[in-house]
Amino acid sequence: MPRISAPTVAEHRAAQRRALLDAARAILAEDSGQAPSLAAVASRAGLARSSIYEYFRSRQDLLDAVVADVFPRWSARVSDAMTAAGTPGDRVLAYVDANLRLVADGEHAVARALAAVAQGQHLEASSRTMHEQLAIPLIEALTALGLPDPATTAELINSIVYAASRLIESGGEPEAIRDRAGELLAPFLLGARHRPGRRNRA
Repeated sequence: MPRISAPTVAEHRAAQRRALLDAARAILAEDSGQAPSLAAVASRAGLARSSIYEYFRSRQDLLDAVVADVFPRWSARVSDAMTAAGTPGDRVLAYVDANLRLVADGEHAVARALAAVAQGQHLEASSRTMHEQLAIPLIEALTALGLPDPATTAELINSIVYAASRLIESGGEPEAIRDRAGELLAPFLLGARHRPGRRNRA
C-alpha cells in the first residue's frame, strides 16, 4: 500500500484521483490527436503504472471521468464570475471574460481533444448540459437589460467569444484579446439601460 500523504485514506485517494485527472487533462491539451494511455497518465502524475487501475478500469473509463470533470468545472467558473459581478451588463462581460480565461488556461483545448478521442453519448450530453446551464444566466442578464431578443443577442455574444477563443488558441496574447472583447461589448452592455425602448421593470 502506498504511503498515505493525507490525513485520511479517503483524502489520499481523492488527491491521487485528482492528480490522475489533472495529468490526463494536461496530456490531452498537449496532444489532441489521440487518447492518452493509462501508463502515460500514471507517469505524468508521478504514480506507479499499476496504481491507476485502482481508480480507472480502462482508458475509456478515464476519459469518461475527465469528461465528467471538465464541463462542470468550466460551468462553475463562469457562473461564479457572473455571480460576483454587479450589474446585468457587468455579468455579461464577466461571462465573456471568464470563458476566454478558460480558453487561455487550456480548458478549451482539453474539451476539443475529448471531442476527438472520447466515445459514446456521455461527452455530447455533458457538453450540451454545460452550454444549456451557461445560457440561462447569460440570457437572464440580457433580459434584465431590457433587450428585445436576448436569446439572439446571447448567440451573437457567443460568436464573439468563439472568435476571440480562436485568436487566443492561434497564439494571440490572451489578456489583450480579452481587453478587445470587453472594449467591443462594454459600450453596448453598459449603455443598454439608457437606450430608448427599454421595457420598464419594477
